[in-house]
Amino acid sequence: MVEVEEKDEHSYPLLTDVASSSTDSHASLKRTGTVWTAIAHIITGVIGSGVLSLAWSVAQLGWIAGPLCMVVFGLITIVSSNLLCDCYRYPHPEVGHIRNRSYAEAVSSYLGKKSMWVAGIFLQESYYGYGIAYTITSAISMRAILKSNCYHKEGHDAPCEYGDNLFILLFGAVQVVFSQIPDFHNMEWLSIFAAIMSFGYTFIGLALGFAKVVGDGQIRGDFGGVPTTTVAQKVWLSSQAIGDIAFAFTYNIILLDIEDTLKAPPPENKTMKKASTIAILITSFFFLCCGCFGYAAFGNEAPGNLLTGFGFYEPYWLVDIANACIVLHLVGGYQIYSQPLFAVAERYIAKKHPNSRFVNDEYIVKLPLLPHFKLNHLRLCFRTVYVASTTGLAIVFPYFNQVLGVLGALNFWPLAIYFPVEMYLAQNKIRAWTAQWIVLQAFRVFCLLCTILAFIGSLEGLISSKLS
Repeated sequence: MVEVEEKDEHSYPLLTDVASSSTDSHASLKRTGTVWTAIAHIITGVIGSGVLSLAWSVAQLGWIAGPLCMVVFGLITIVSSNLLCDCYRYPHPEVGHIRNRSYAEAVSSYLGKKSMWVAGIFLQESYYGYGIAYTITSAISMRAILKSNCYHKEGHDAPCEYGDNLFILLFGAVQVVFSQIPDFHNMEWLSIFAAIMSFGYTFIGLALGFAKVVGDGQIRGDFGGVPTTTVAQKVWLSSQAIGDIAFAFTYNIILLDIEDTLKAPPPENKTMKKASTIAILITSFFFLCCGCFGYAAFGNEAPGNLLTGFGFYEPYWLVDIANACIVLHLVGGYQIYSQPLFAVAERYIAKKHPNSRFVNDEYIVKLPLLPHFKLNHLRLCFRTVYVASTTGLAIVFPYFNQVLGVLGALNFWPLAIYFPVEMYLAQNKIRAWTAQWIVLQAFRVFCLLCTILAFIGSLEGLISSKLS
């Protein structure tokens, strides 16, 4: 049975302007999120494909620089996310009357429209890049399940080779369906499930690394990391490793979307700071364990992807379970980073075409044995094209470590550092050359240097992989 549900401007809050839509015209939306649902969203966003590259990253940097780099990025993420938590409301972080439901809206409120457009470019590119990265990773994991079973039956030297394209297309088909989830507020169940899956494969990767170290009776690896024939090669690989670590930690681009799901009181910024700090501490612990035990187990031969590079062959069924958990997690992870992009694009289109039935009408569809759901023509067409485009680019650039490094380096400084610091300065009216201003500028410059180094090395690795 299909029914048409027409909306006027009052029942369809997305018709308002991107910046002004944060006002109480959106207050009718029921917010029921808690610190625990926020933690689930954050863990789903943070513990993603990046964790699988950390053993390789530690191998490039060595026993001193590798763990230290992860600790530093964890602390940077906590600081920058706490700055951003206060930007949900404007002009006051707790009693401000304007809600900034997304990163771009916060930039618009505090820094103006021009800054919003600059931030918007980085944001949409970042959301889109995560979709490509997660599509690549899921395909690699699906392929790894077949390879694991093949190696178990035929031996570890058997020619068990499978292509990626079929699995990329399969993941894209699944995302076409899940992309019809209307918005972030309808995703709590998916985030909780995805967070459980992320813990599942992280625990398995950690346990396999620990078991291998104990079984071999030695800790592999060097203080200086993987030796190279030239200094330039070492610089490229080390900078790419830094980019991979930055990718693993960054989640600020969805922080305000998550904060918009929280109920109040207590004030949303206090709940979000608590959730963010807890989630980053948890994920940092797992990142350190996975990266360090993976390096200890394989030394300088650490694979680029801990669970698909086949450092582990047995027990094959456990490797299969881990890779299945990765795929299931990335189904939710893809949506975590795609929903904000969908919301911005569809709000803009709805504002431009307020009387279009194609844009605004929703059809209530009831299928046998399933609950009813709302289908919108714009949502169906736009999101299907979006998924198809990320799927196509994943087929063209199926390079796991290099893609993660480029995305991490490209987006880390502008989105996780520059704009949060600028908004904090504007919100608190901090004058130039005061002690607090100098500390924040030093923090920003340090992160900028790390980002430039990581971007150059990761881009070099991506180009070299494509040409080879």
